[in-house]
Amino acid sequence: MKLTAEQIESFHTEGWLFLPDVFDAEETELLKAEAEAIYRQDRPEVWREKSGAPRTAFAAHTYSEPFRLLGAHPRLIEPVEQIFGEKLYTHQFKINAKSAFTGEVWQWHQDYGTWKRDDGMPEPRAMNISVFLDEVMHINGPLLLVPKSQTAGDLKASHDRETTSYPLWTLDEETVTRLVREGGIVAPTGKPGGVLMFHGNLVHGSAGNITPYPRKIVYLTLNAVSNYIRTPTRPEFIAHRDFSPIEPVEDDALRQLARRTRQAA
Repeated sequence: MKLTAEQIESFHTEGWLFLPDVFDAEETELLKAEAEAIYRQDRPEVWREKSGAPRTAFAAHTYSEPFRLLGAHPRLIEPVEQIFGEKLYTHQFKINAKSAFTGEVWQWHQDYGTWKRDDGMPEPRAMNISVFLDEVMHINGPLLLVPKSQTAGDLKASHDRETTSYPLWTLDEETVTRLVREGGIVAPTGKPGGVLMFHGNLVHGSAGNITPYPRKIVYLTLNAVSNYIRTPTRPEFIAHRDFSPIEPVEDDALRQLARRTRQAA
């Protein structure tokens, strides 16, 4: 899947781009069922909120066939290759949950700040490209983005180890307020199968989910091969050390797996 010139220009200007209906219902239902099965597992890659509800599942592409195929899907790989102009490897893969009633916040932050400080990533030549597995609405904890904030560069941050179960390099309220006054806040919403991509320095966060509607999003952190991490401090399942270029699978790979799964049931 290739981006148009207008889409690329919008990404560079705003720092983010939303693409609806990239994956169909057959594909997203397979991934949604697999995510829910993974959340039920007791394994080190599955992190939970203080309440016990799932928060994120790391590295699912290494132990799940549906997510292995998603992690090498051309509809996700090709747009990021267009932006960076080179081959990519998977720096991180996670399935973030906002469980009904109990999903907690993600504080205001930049992703590159963590990748640089914790993993030794030289430049912000990595980004998240994500797939909605549930409908993301304004009410169930959507991602909040500050448009154009990627132009502020790598901002000063503090390591928050207490607010939630996941440590994060977070921004202070004064910085966020200034950037919001300049760029505003947007909350991309959409049906399952929509894809959101955003710059590694784009300021973002999300509120908790107190609704009956769960919100699951898969994030592929794709890094330019030349920008591989130098000094990782986090476990390999969080910051991967395999810098091999991703070789995309066939475009219908998820559909074929979904059909085989139904036939075997």
